[in-house]
Amino acid sequence: MAEPRITVTQTRSAIGSKPKQRGCLRALGLGRIGKSNTLPDRPEIRGIIARVPHLVEVTTAEEART
Repeated sequence: MAEPRITVTQTRSAIGSKPKQRGCLRALGLGRIGKSNTLPDRPEIRGIIARVPHLVEVTTAEEART
């Protein structure tokens, strides 16, 4: 069975945020407000998202398709 996936969308600017937070956004494949990326729902990805919850919005891939 396929691995569950999540869609991560950047909702706020990284201007004024700490360098580690900007690095987390880059690791998620984001860089601009409104940009989205679909990633596997794994603990390491969830850990990166936990560092920048105020900058991103997370939905399941199924929700994003409808």
